[in-house]
Amino acid sequence: MAGAGGIMAMYDDYYTVGEVSEKREITSVQSIAHIEEIVEGEVFETILDIGAGEGAVLDKLNKRGLGKTLAAVEISSSGVEVINSRKIPNLESVSRFDGYHIPHPDKSFDLGLAIHVVEHVEHERQFLAEAARVCKKLYIEVPLEHTRDLSKAIRMSGPFGHINFYTAQSLDNLLKTSGLKVERLRVFGHSLPYEQHLAGHTKGWLKYHIRTGLLKIAPKTAMRNIAYMAGALCSS
Repeated sequence: MAGAGGIMAMYDDYYTVGEVSEKREITSVQSIAHIEEIVEGEVFETILDIGAGEGAVLDKLNKRGLGKTLAAVEISSSGVEVINSRKIPNLESVSRFDGYHIPHPDKSFDLGLAIHVVEHVEHERQFLAEAARVCKKLYIEVPLEHTRDLSKAIRMSGPFGHINFYTAQSLDNLLKTSGLKVERLRVFGHSLPYEQHLAGHTKGWLKYHIRTGLLKIAPKTAMRNIAYMAGALCSS
């Protein structure tokens, strides 16, 4: 197990590389759409973005008015710098953390967001317990791997890649066995802009319609053969 200092150092300059900023912008729009769908119109007084990256989701939360006040914790110093440079109007605090210990009091936030975080942490239940300590509700979003060829996902996992892999059922089990009540869990296809960013205009359009169409008509077959996203709203 890498120490907290080693993990923080590994991610230190992660957000100085600009070549993936366009993808991050697209995925932040996608994540906000998932959050809006799953919270069903609820607006929160306070939202904490846990593992906030470079602040793309925070920026959209502010613009969409989902949280009256926002806060962020992020492991990367370069991410913290970019978040601060955005000057998001209702962002009240930005803190660096070690990936586990959140520097806020118990139940100080109405909603905590952990988007594409849990698949990167070594001790998932420890992370979720700490997030639940600070937040009354949690929104957890992770990629789902198709089960026909999990070895492909594992081969593609690089130094910043996934160390935990999920299906909808294993995510639901993780949340419940971590002491959380799962209020809603939904499976999402990637957005059209995301597919087209990765695969090009025509191929991306085709992949989007195959992915979303198959999920509607044959969800079990879809999730065995195609990768999706899952979002879960939980209460502690």
